[in-house]
Amino acid sequence: MIALLSLGSCQIRWSGKRTPRGDSTDLAGLVPHGSVDSTLLIPRVITEPSVVIFWLRAADTLAADDRTDTFDDLKYYTEQVAPALEASGIKLLATNADTVYVSTPDSKRRTILLSGLDYPYGYLLIDPGGPERILTGVYADEDLMDELRAYFDLPDDSTSTQPRITT
Repeated sequence: MIALLSLGSCQIRWSGKRTPRGDSTDLAGLVPHGSVDSTLLIPRVITEPSVVIFWLRAADTLAADDRTDTFDDLKYYTEQVAPALEASGIKLLATNADTVYVSTPDSKRRTILLSGLDYPYGYLLIDPGGPERILTGVYADEDLMDELRAYFDLPDDSTSTQPRITT
């Protein structure tokens, strides 16, 4: 009985320390072995142009080495395009949830289901008010940037920063 009570109190203590995540782009939160316990399992509601990196629970069925290599590639290529997204005002988000909701301009929500795709990881490109684009698998940074330019109508030189004015 004491062991059962101790186990119950550990569960309460553990869940009590869990803090909700904001819209930060901490891709380490997508780490495959932690995807089951992640707060990123809560479906996101997207209200502005965004790229959502998804890593679903089904990816945990990959062999450990393949899973690690694939996740490292996904993270690396995403980090390469992140400055272009930031310069263009496009949010970079992460999720482990099978579902993402898009808030449309007419105050309704549209559901996007990510499970059952070719790969259980990839990129979801969203511009509320238009159709979404799902890119499954890992895209090299050049290919990913081409997809981003086409979808978001970005200029070819979207990584340049605004010149600083000095006086």
